[in-house]
Order: sequence, then C-alpha cells, then structure tokens
Amino acid sequence: MSSTPNYKVSITHRDVLRMALPISLAILVPQINFITNNIFLGHLDENSEALSTAGITGVYYLLFAVVGQGLNNGLQALIARRAGEGRIEEIGRLFSQGMLIAMALAFIGIALTWLIAPTVLSWSLKSQGLRDQAVQFLRIRIWGLPFLYIYQMRNALLVGTNQSKYLVYGTLAETVVNIVLDYGLIFGHLGLPALGFNGAAYASIAAEASGMLVVFLVIHAKGVSKNLQLYKNGRFDPVNSRLILVQSSPLIFQYSLSILAWTFFYILVEHHGRQALAISNTMRNIFGLFGVFTWAFASTTNAMVSNIIGQKMEHRVLELIGKILQLSVGFAVIVAVLLNIFPELFLSVYGQDAAFTTAAIPVIRVVSSALVMMSFATIWLNAVTGTANTRINLLIEFITIIFYCLYVYLVLQQWNLSIIYGWMSEWVYWGVIFTLSWLYIRSGRWKGKVI
Repeated sequence: MSSTPNYKVSITHRDVLRMALPISLAILVPQINFITNNIFLGHLDENSEALSTAGITGVYYLLFAVVGQGLNNGLQALIARRAGEGRIEEIGRLFSQGMLIAMALAFIGIALTWLIAPTVLSWSLKSQGLRDQAVQFLRIRIWGLPFLYIYQMRNALLVGTNQSKYLVYGTLAETVVNIVLDYGLIFGHLGLPALGFNGAAYASIAAEASGMLVVFLVIHAKGVSKNLQLYKNGRFDPVNSRLILVQSSPLIFQYSLSILAWTFFYILVEHHGRQALAISNTMRNIFGLFGVFTWAFASTTNAMVSNIIGQKMEHRVLELIGKILQLSVGFAVIVAVLLNIFPELFLSVYGQDAAFTTAAIPVIRVVSSALVMMSFATIWLNAVTGTANTRINLLIEFITIIFYCLYVYLVLQQWNLSIIYGWMSEWVYWGVIFTLSWLYIRSGRWKGKVI
C-alpha cells in the first residue's frame, strides 16, 4: 500500500476550507431540492395549502433522512480515524459494510411509511385534506430513500478520506435534474404530465438517483475505488458491521430525537392555522439554505478531529476547533445580517400575499439570531462525535430535547402564544447543546478512546 495517497489532514484554515467548501455544496443540494419544490408549490395555489402540506411531508421525510445521516457521521468518523492512523486497507471494508447496513435501513423506512404513516398522521393532523395529501405524497417520496442513503455513504467515504472535492459532481447533477423535473412535473411543462403536488416527489427521487449515479462514476474514474479497494470486500463482515452500528446507533437516535422534537413543534404550529404552518415551513428553508456552511464546518469538525486523534495529536484538538469556529461563526454572522436587511427579498420567492410577508418578518429576526448560535454550538457537538464518544452525543441531545419540548408545549399549546415566541425555542435548543458539548470537550474525558 506504499503507493496509496496520504489521507491525513493538517490543522490549518486552508485545510478546513478545502474540506468544508465542497461539503457545503453537497449539503446545499438537498436543501435546494426542498426549497425548489416549495417555491414551485407556493405558486401552485394562493392559499398556502400546498406549501403548508410540504412542511409536514418535508419534516416526515427528514426523520428518515437523518437515520442515514447518523449512519453517515458514525461511518465518517471511523473512516477518518483509519485515514489518520494510516490503516488504508480498512477503509474499503468499512465502506462496504456501511452500504449493506444503509440498504437494510432504507427498505425498513419504506415499509414503515406504507404501513404506519396514515395512522401516525391521523393522530397528529386535524385537517383531513392535509392528511390525505400528505400520505399520498409520502408513499411516493419514500422510494427515494435507498438513493439518498447510498449518497450519504458516499459522503462519509469522501469526507473521511479528505477528498470532499469529488462531492461537487453528484451535487450539480442532482440539482439540475430536480429543478428541471420540478418545473415539468408540477405544472405539466416540457411535455411532461401535470402531477401537481405529487410531481415534486417524483422529481426529488429522480434527482437523488442521478446524483448517486454520477458520483460513483466520478470516483471510479478518479481511481478512488481502486485506491481504497471499495468493492473487494462485499460480503457481510460481522466485526466491522458491529463497529459501525456501535458508533452510529447513538447518532441515529440523536438525530431522530431531534427531528421528532421538530415534528412535535410542527404539529403544534399546525394547530395555529395554515399561515403559521406555511411561515414555519419557510423558516425551515432558511435553516436549510443558510445553515449549509455551518453544517459543512460541523461535518469537517467530525472528520478532522477524528483524523488528528488517529495521528496521536489529541493535544491539538482545541486548537483545531478554534480555527473552525472562526470560519463558521464568520459565515453565519454575514448571513444573519443579510437576512435582517433583506427579509422581503427572501420571502418574495414563495409567491404569497403581503399579509404572509408581514407576519413572517419578525420570525426571520428570531431565526437569523438562532443561525449564529447554531454556528458555534454544532461545531462543539460534532467535535464530540469526532472523539468517537457518540453515546455522549445521544445524552446531550436527550437532555436538550427535554428543555426544547417543554418550552414549545408551554408557549404554543398551553399559553397559545405567537409562532414568533415558538421559534425562540431554537435559542433554547442551541444554548443547551453548546453548554453541554463545551463542558464535555473541555473536561478531557474523551482522551484515550480507541475505536
């Protein structure tokens, strides 16, 4: 393996940006797809029905997407650790087992959606029309899950081996396909059938499949598959599979808890009417679109912390976190300022009336400040992930969710306050996440962990 490239990272702003910027583009793609769907759906009717339904279906699908994200982050930390240790022959084995686990989880998600989604939505949504539309959409949309999970495993491989630049190719393919098919299938343009709300589901599935196919062609052409022996170990390996599940399962539960809490939030918002739900859906878009740099720096933190620990440089972890924080917070402050100066410009793309914009602007003020809080809190949380103590991640999330759910229940249900105050729950969430993650990393209890 002496001719195999070196996958170790160095602690510089340049290396952080070299890894983070392609990741940000890869994270941006699902958000662009979701936002593109919502922009087109916002023009499908003028009473926000399609847009508000998209909020519920988006959060539901996100619940399954974060299962793959938890598996992705656990696998990414393992791959980065092996890269830092110089154990390149282990990376292909880990990737193959991650793919097998991902496919099993994808088909479990499809089965659950077809069997239990109607019942779950009937418990939580008051509107029969909203419920029927959401179920029909989700039974189509969920078939994109296998493509999404394979896409996420690919991310873990490329980020974990410091080759995130190759993410760009699949990202661009997915974006183009999604926008073109959204335009064609929702409204019936380009010679395609007019499928309305369900057209967005078909467009997203095709986009995810295209992105997956293109990136695998690219990494094969660039020699990544050969260097890392990706397809040499396709058989089930109980040792590596168990290792991946041990590292990833706390993250899967962590992310699932987070999205379940957000689903709980959306259910309470739905009780405040369609406009409140539609506004909240646009706020989710803000987090998705303008938080991409933060999530990219968070993913970079996970991989780089694990890599340098593999290089036996535990003493430099805090130095690395500091460099990443400088970049992450800087980007977030710029975004927050722009959102507060031009809120009407962002809201105008949804094609809603003046009352919608007036009601949404105060919520944007709250959300923009939460983006800044997220920009440093999630860096510390992903540093915990990089240390391989993923059970601590789950504990931090569990404690945080208790505070979060108590807050949203009291504010939105018990006291029936405006969604402006409801969205202040993001301050509670990121404040608790930061405090607990910072305390753990500063304690040094993670040092000496072997995976």
